[in-house]
Amino acid sequence: MTASAPVGHNRPSDFPVILPVYKRSTIRMVRGEGVYLFDEEGRQYLDFAAGIAVNSLGHCHPHLVKALQEQAATLWHTSNLYTSSAQEKLAARLVEQTCADSVFFCSTGLEASECAIKMVRKYFDEKGEPEKYRIITLEGSFHGRSIATISAAGKEKLTKGFAPLLDGFDQVPMGDIQALRAKITPFTAAIMLEPILGEGGVIPCPPEYLRELRAIADAFGLLLVFDEVQCGYGRPGALFYHQMVGVEPDIITAAKGIGSGFPLAACLAKKHVAEIMTPGSHGSTYGGNPLAMAVGNAVLDVILKPGFFEHVQARGKELYEGLEALVKKYPKLLAEARGVGLMLGLKTVIPNMDVVVALREQGLLTVLADDNVIRILPPLIIEKAHIAEALDKIEVALQRLGGAA
Repeated sequence: MTASAPVGHNRPSDFPVILPVYKRSTIRMVRGEGVYLFDEEGRQYLDFAAGIAVNSLGHCHPHLVKALQEQAATLWHTSNLYTSSAQEKLAARLVEQTCADSVFFCSTGLEASECAIKMVRKYFDEKGEPEKYRIITLEGSFHGRSIATISAAGKEKLTKGFAPLLDGFDQVPMGDIQALRAKITPFTAAIMLEPILGEGGVIPCPPEYLRELRAIADAFGLLLVFDEVQCGYGRPGALFYHQMVGVEPDIITAAKGIGSGFPLAACLAKKHVAEIMTPGSHGSTYGGNPLAMAVGNAVLDVILKPGFFEHVQARGKELYEGLEALVKKYPKLLAEARGVGLMLGLKTVIPNMDVVVALREQGLLTVLADDNVIRILPPLIIEKAHIAEALDKIEVALQRLGGAA
């Protein structure tokens, strides 16, 4: 018998073994400590990207490390075929801290968004109104990269090449109540939005706008879904942004900071929505696994300590004021500072990528966003000294880009 050729025998040697869906920097990070990352050459970076708002408690937080190590030595996975005390504990804590009554655990923000969309459709089907399935979303939004969620966002850079898109989504400009009302039809089921657009350019929805959306949803019998995957979990200076403006959605999605780097997400819902999700209607293989629950509970231990959110608010104010001062000082390079808490953005005059690269060269990590914005998303544990260090690095980068006071 002739042996078969080894798998990959004819693979092009110059083609990447990792699917090339990211435009990666050549920097290879090998270690993290607090608010700093270190590459394989030993260079230190002040991490004001935080894994795109994920590392909420920085890198290798000792309380999280201890919780994960203890759980890793005990139990990794059993599946959702069995009752989980750790899931019940984390869910009960989240219910206590929010307007939700029930929680579904999963591994990514995308999964949480999918769960929310399914909840909306099943809610109206159970009510005997299956014709109500359309969801109004905001232009510039981001809810994930599945076919359903790119259809929800509708942005060409997400949808190009993936037609036909999933039917059922109608986009409107943020803040335009008249346009939103015009999209409401007998087929409309819900309004779904990020209270602070993240990928769209760090654009907070005005509080009065969010309140009006709640009133419209109530008037037309619609569900209101808030995607707080990026803008929630302590980053705005509260557990969730909607809590700061006094608006209660029917469904909330959470991820990123909820596990501070460990894959964890959640879809939270009020009873009238949650009760229609019966056994077999949804699931997640890894959702709520013991490792994730140990970390999730450890994260809450830290961020629910008295004074934590006030700390975020204070550091956010200091950082925002520092960015505003740089905008005034370098008007040929910077146009605007924006954001809430420690979810901040700098709109640039020159291409934002040029500024991101210049900041990286100074040892400061940031993230691109639409609208020519740089996202500044530091760990929530930053101190005044880190803010001063970041502002100094930004100023040096601006000067090297040709800025003049």
